[in-house]
Amino acid sequence: MDITLSVDAMGGDHGPHVTIPAVLKALDEDAQLNVVLVGLSDAIEAELKARKASTGPRLRIHPATEVVTMDEAPQSALKNKKDSSMRVAINLVKSGEANACVSAGNTGALMATARFVLKTLPGIDRPAIAGVFPSQKGKTYILDLGANADSTPEQLLQFAVMGSMLVSSIANKAKPTVGLLNIGTEDIKGNEVVKQAGELLRASHLNFYGNVEGNDIFKGTTDLVVCDGFVGNVTLKASEGVAQMMGRFLSEEFKRNWLTKLMGLIAMPVLKAFKKRLDPRLYNGASFLGLRGIVVKSHGGADIVGFKNAIHIAVEEARSGVLRRITEQLEIEHIQSQTQSNGDTAFGVEANHLENA
Repeated sequence: MDITLSVDAMGGDHGPHVTIPAVLKALDEDAQLNVVLVGLSDAIEAELKARKASTGPRLRIHPATEVVTMDEAPQSALKNKKDSSMRVAINLVKSGEANACVSAGNTGALMATARFVLKTLPGIDRPAIAGVFPSQKGKTYILDLGANADSTPEQLLQFAVMGSMLVSSIANKAKPTVGLLNIGTEDIKGNEVVKQAGELLRASHLNFYGNVEGNDIFKGTTDLVVCDGFVGNVTLKASEGVAQMMGRFLSEEFKRNWLTKLMGLIAMPVLKAFKKRLDPRLYNGASFLGLRGIVVKSHGGADIVGFKNAIHIAVEEARSGVLRRITEQLEIEHIQSQTQSNGDTAFGVEANHLENA
């Protein structure tokens, strides 16, 4: 199945120096992939020339005259940069010229812009950010990773529906297990929001496992873990910190003296395998679920391998029909949105301030 991606070539810490070579590698690996590079034409053409590549039937440039910086406020991006590479790439999804969009740009601006341009699916109050963590059983998907600091029980159920359909699509699991992140596995544990969410999930048609704790994410107890964005983002950042600490401690210990250095040389194959297994680049790419279009966010500091993985996720979502599956499951659960898609806030950006964006 042919898929066309719009790629924000200017986004992230490295811009075209990473996005374009990643796109070229993805095109080499997937003969049914087409890409529209969105951004400053001169910068894109210069990078293509440096890579001895050129445009053609499967690769074209769509110019944009502005770039959203990594520290720019979402309000500024929406109101003042209507021709940014980020917004133009999302516009291509809305118009149907692209099946999905990938960007490594400013997360807040990307979410606010995507929500403003694409709007939310029927039955969804707020979009959520879904990502994947390594686990003892392979991978664990988790959402929300930071789009919504506070969530209602109904919204947590919506997250569960969206995440379950994502896992079903990407991991080819007919009935993925769903866990609700809590401070204990007992039904009586947690705050009122989590308790009520548990009741809704138990009454749903999803394969609800029950409450799970933080360590269950890495055990792989369930395929999907659901939480609000505050908890999810703290979990994400804490996990990244632990991984960095472990790597530094191992390096320090193996460099402590000549004997440990020798042991390090002996253990090198094991250490390399360990590093590869936990390579964060292989888990790069967060999905913005709940929108009327596919948007995947790459980490801003991702290298070529990491950005290519984000491209792969977007392609898989488009090919598997994840939007259709989410819509169908929402109908099965008889979920209706509690708010209008434009009557809420997105990353602190009031909708009534965005009407002229």
